[in-house]
Amino acid sequence: MQTNHKSKCQYSRFRDYRVRKNDIAAEYFKQKGLVVSDRYSYILSSRNNWRQNMIRADVGDLIEKIQDECRHAKPTSKPFPLHKYIHHGLSSQAMLFNLLGPLVISGRLDVLAHALERAGIPVPSNHLTAEFEVEDRNVFGEHKQAQPTSIDVVISGAAGAPLFIESKFVEQSFGGCSLFEAGDCEGGNPASACERCYLHAIGRTYWQKMEKHGFLTGAVISSPICVLAPYYQFFREVLFALEKGGHFVLLCDADNPVFLRQGPDGTRGFFPFLKGFVPLQHQNRVHMLTLQTVCDVIEKSGIANEWMPKFRAKYGIQSLEAKS
Repeated sequence: MQTNHKSKCQYSRFRDYRVRKNDIAAEYFKQKGLVVSDRYSYILSSRNNWRQNMIRADVGDLIEKIQDECRHAKPTSKPFPLHKYIHHGLSSQAMLFNLLGPLVISGRLDVLAHALERAGIPVPSNHLTAEFEVEDRNVFGEHKQAQPTSIDVVISGAAGAPLFIESKFVEQSFGGCSLFEAGDCEGGNPASACERCYLHAIGRTYWQKMEKHGFLTGAVISSPICVLAPYYQFFREVLFALEKGGHFVLLCDADNPVFLRQGPDGTRGFFPFLKGFVPLQHQNRVHMLTLQTVCDVIEKSGIANEWMPKFRAKYGIQSLEAKS
């Protein structure tokens, strides 16, 4: 019996997705008459022009207000990090500002709560707040590094567990360990001998937190390969949320096949794969929320008649009904 190999390769490809999104972002900037990079028509000509990447001017005002508050915070000030490629038309940070900024400005985070509930994610209650770019150097002993573990946005309330949300748009992965990527570590598994990990040796507590929350079982400890080497960001952020008594939420584009894809052999992607490494007792604290769900709920709320169509056009986000 001859095997049809072609039928086994019908998973959607990231390459096709990315080309489509590049074209959408380039067309948006073109329609706006904005000056773009000589090499890439989907990137603005200068990082200093990042406000042109905001759909609404008041969202740019909000970000500058947060920046100013961070600079003057007491007892110690800390910079509010605008990502290096905030002027990129497909920047996930800019996308998050464009999506949630208007809800923060109008005091309508209850609309986001409806989207979270629709996705089966428990929502904190009473006076919801959103804080962008949250960090705490004490969680992992990250006192000397330039950029500690940072969460894109944290949704909190007077009651209930906070939500630690990581935003991904056209990314191809969760970030890996810089030492492994730089060739300074072979990626061998130090789970049973943490002193083999350079980061552990200089005082970072990633492996202690992995043990504390029950991660050092099964494949994590039996694999010859360190799970932090390629998936450093995922495990840090999940552990950060658990340490803070919260839930981790991946906010991503349902069309990006990197994080979730369907094919002839079932569901694949980084999210279901990596969630499988989370101990069973914590898996109900790790969630996925799609941009499509959030956009549909915002649109149906009636508060974004002008803004949401522009967001969909800028990022190529169809409604779930249109996709089905």
